[in-house]
Amino acid sequence: MALVMAVAGCGGGSGSEKAADAGGGGTQTFVLTTSTSGTGSIASTPAGISCGNDCSETIAAGSTVTLTATPTSGALFSGWGGACSGTGSCSVTLTQDTTVTASFAAVPSNSSALTVSKAGSGTVTSSPAGINCGTDCGEAYVTGTTVTLTASAATGYTFSGWSGPCSGTGNCVVTLSQAQIVSANFASSGGPVAGCTLPRGTATAPVVSSTHPKVLLNHAATKSCLQQLLNSGSASATRFKNMVDSQMNGGNIYGFEPWYAALMYQVTGQQAYATYAIQRTDAFVASEEALIAANQRATVAGDSYLEVGPMIGSVALVYDWTYNLLTPTQRTRWITYANQAVWNVWNYQQAKWGNTTYAWSGWSIDNPSNNYYYSFLKATMLLGLASQGENSQAQAWIDKFRTEKIENQLIPTFNRDLDGGGSREGTGYGTAMKNLWQLYDWWERSTGERIATRTPHTLASMAHLMHSIVPTLDRLAPTGDHARDSTAALFDYHREYLLELISIFPQERLSGAAKSLLDASSVPRMSQYFEYFVDYIYEPPQLSATALTDLSTTYWGPGTGQLMMRSGWDTGAAFSNFICGPYSESHAHHDQGSFVVYRGNWLAYDANVDSASGIEQGEEMHNLVRITQGGSTVPQREGAPRCNLLALADNAQFTYAVADVTPIYNGSAAVTKVQREFLFIRPSTFVVFDRVVTGTNTSKIWTLNLPGTPTLNGNLISYVTGANRLDVRRVAPTNLTSTLSGRRVEVADSAAGQSLFLNVLGTNGSVTNAVAANGTDQTGAQITLADGRTATVRFSNSGTGGTLELPAFNGAAAFSGSLPTTVVAPPLFRN
Repeated sequence: MALVMAVAGCGGGSGSEKAADAGGGGTQTFVLTTSTSGTGSIASTPAGISCGNDCSETIAAGSTVTLTATPTSGALFSGWGGACSGTGSCSVTLTQDTTVTASFAAVPSNSSALTVSKAGSGTVTSSPAGINCGTDCGEAYVTGTTVTLTASAATGYTFSGWSGPCSGTGNCVVTLSQAQIVSANFASSGGPVAGCTLPRGTATAPVVSSTHPKVLLNHAATKSCLQQLLNSGSASATRFKNMVDSQMNGGNIYGFEPWYAALMYQVTGQQAYATYAIQRTDAFVASEEALIAANQRATVAGDSYLEVGPMIGSVALVYDWTYNLLTPTQRTRWITYANQAVWNVWNYQQAKWGNTTYAWSGWSIDNPSNNYYYSFLKATMLLGLASQGENSQAQAWIDKFRTEKIENQLIPTFNRDLDGGGSREGTGYGTAMKNLWQLYDWWERSTGERIATRTPHTLASMAHLMHSIVPTLDRLAPTGDHARDSTAALFDYHREYLLELISIFPQERLSGAAKSLLDASSVPRMSQYFEYFVDYIYEPPQLSATALTDLSTTYWGPGTGQLMMRSGWDTGAAFSNFICGPYSESHAHHDQGSFVVYRGNWLAYDANVDSASGIEQGEEMHNLVRITQGGSTVPQREGAPRCNLLALADNAQFTYAVADVTPIYNGSAAVTKVQREFLFIRPSTFVVFDRVVTGTNTSKIWTLNLPGTPTLNGNLISYVTGANRLDVRRVAPTNLTSTLSGRRVEVADSAAGQSLFLNVLGTNGSVTNAVAANGTDQTGAQITLADGRTATVRFSNSGTGGTLELPAFNGAAAFSGSLPTTVVAPPLFRN
């Protein structure tokens, strides 16, 4: 195959092969012909030549092409001939028809090959002599020889370290017992290399490339950027390449996916990467075929097809990115297997492997709010795009993804249910939306069509996650199940979530704030090998600087029911998350009306944080008023009408919310009314008022979960952790006793009728006293604050709302009057 290659490394172009033409109206082209002597191959950047198979290309005049030689196992690249010399990479600018030859020599049976791979600019020399890379990057030494490699950075670069059999920045000493590849990494000394600002899609309809690659890397600016990052020695590119090299050198990296190697093939043109990706993928498909031939269920079907996205996605990407190196049989086998897997997902009752039907539950194939759904979409989208034109089912998969699932199902659902962003699965399983952001982005770069903005949910989710992160920027409000890590620590997945959204919205002011947050967080770079690709592909571009302090300190997500508030964006700020919304997902908890408090550490939290499973969902794990009848908890019901937020106000002095939790009990006769009013007096104090009416033979238990053992002293609960503390003063009722169950404080009221609980929570000594200040049909407190203010708040006993008297403070105006009765969402930015 031959094609006209685009000018200046912008990726593959299109058009028919043309003869060289010095005049006339056509594009002037020349022929680049390559050949090999010995056992090895040549690959080009931009892609086109892959010799072995395709050794000649017709190329636009003036184009620069870089050729890379890769020996087979047991051979060594001995040098270029024709237009290039030496053993480094070969770059030719086409001003005439050009011929290049690569020679490979067999390594003697008593010798082992040592090959040096470089990222960035510099040279590597060896002792004993033989390698001077630069120009000579491989040598055969007698097996058992100890070779010392020395790296010298070029002007404008620094040596950042070895990978492979060596590490660190000193000399690399290798004793050759077998063939070895050592990578030397040189980074630009001009400071961190920023990612590229890429053009976003403007097509009104998707267009799939007619040639490979069809996914992501057909976007010329993306491929050029990835090459630029690697050639300039950016940390993200170097770390990713080193990880792939380590795997290929015999490593066993957890979570490694073959498409990582295929990506490096596309970026570098080095065929060894493609060979590895193909071998790994073919072995996987063969293992699945063996199961299918025995009429057994394929591995991809495990756990209700949860991993179909990454498994079939990797097959599709390797198929697309190494297509020219696959045999016709491999192409057919891979697509046949992948088609069956994706067909089984959407046709769950007729799912079949071999001659046996393996029907499954069809869990969440029609639920865009569930994490499984995004895995199903990934397999469908990537298979459709990668095999379009060669697979008779590809267009059906594209239509399934884009029309049936995105257009007709996901977009309407998100626009209806997820105002304000985020996920109803919580901050644990909800992080899986990162997989959806990747699909939005890769679809856009692959087809030109921008679907991320078809719903405001996408951009809103950036703010939702940022506000879910506590002030120390190392963990999140632990909402919902957290099976991977019950502590809800900030992790690579959350970094990926934000980096992908930054890439989709590079011009948004919010993206600058998200980058500031990540830079200051506990995850300033990926910690897990299997996430290194994210730092590379989503290296943040140059963004307009936005300080975190530009953001509002309160965020309301109506779709998730999360109300997040903090005193500021400094690490010592007080923080709380208050919940009032829907309970519609299986990974959500019985936590409507609950809250958590953080200042330097958790002061009041969901006890699920300390559970062994991370999926303890019951009412007793959360800070709410639990209702029991006959000794059993009356449960909040999944699928019941949502908790209703009746009022929301936010200003420099306070945040106030009223939650009617009653509907979540789904009409239980035991529950007449459950309402909670939540007041945050900035900067450090919380007031919680509960109005609860229940049926006969019931008990109302005010519940507070603490990370450690508190001190109980009458109506005062005190908990201290390091330099931080929480003091809870129960103002009403005063005739009850606080009891301790492990680290859970419970105040039970078994009286018939209505119970009114009023508690004042001070952090780090912010409250010196709180006493009753009741009014007519009101329960209230006079609160003496450590900063010299005295606040008086009263809540209605029979209705909702109340009054607040709060003096001016720190430039904020005094407040005196009725608490607001409408819902007004805070602005995204303070100014």
